[in-house]
Amino acid sequence: RDHNEIQDDVRGPRRSDMTELIRLARPGDETELTAMVYELAEFEHSVDQCTLTEERLTAALFSDVPTAWAHIAEVDGIPAACAIWYRTFSTWEGVAGVYLEDLFVRPEFRRLGLARKLLAALARQCIDADGARLEWAVLDWNVNAIALYDAIGGKPQSDWITYRVSGPELSALAES
Repeated sequence: RDHNEIQDDVRGPRRSDMTELIRLARPGDETELTAMVYELAEFEHSVDQCTLTEERLTAALFSDVPTAWAHIAEVDGIPAACAIWYRTFSTWEGVAGVYLEDLFVRPEFRRLGLARKLLAALARQCIDADGARLEWAVLDWNVNAIALYDAIGGKPQSDWITYRVSGPELSALAES
């Protein structure tokens, strides 16, 4: 596979009077953000694993001590894309970073550069907080995303294997 070429490059509608806005999520955005997370889960063929609720997302994003943050891309005032992220910490560098949990652009708004603009906003967020890195994971079959990540200078971390403990295994570990 050639990850440097966008597959199925069908350009979305671009008008000269189109307005785009990248902004931090604010209370009231939970419905659209939750919907986009479910749309992403459907795209990734795993909607059956998605249990997010608006209430959980509200608590994560807008509690006194947030555990996550989000950016929204609007096109002509319509929520078109989102990036949901959280802060990380590098013990080796002694500074914070940003981990991009989800990046999603609704199909009708693809090929407008919104994903790249959201990534740029997260890079600024990281730099403004004296952070050292922006990290994320991508499914190996998502060639369009991989092409974008290669184009912006992202480097696959092939020497690391991601592990996860969840469900009954998480409960068992906690009880051990």
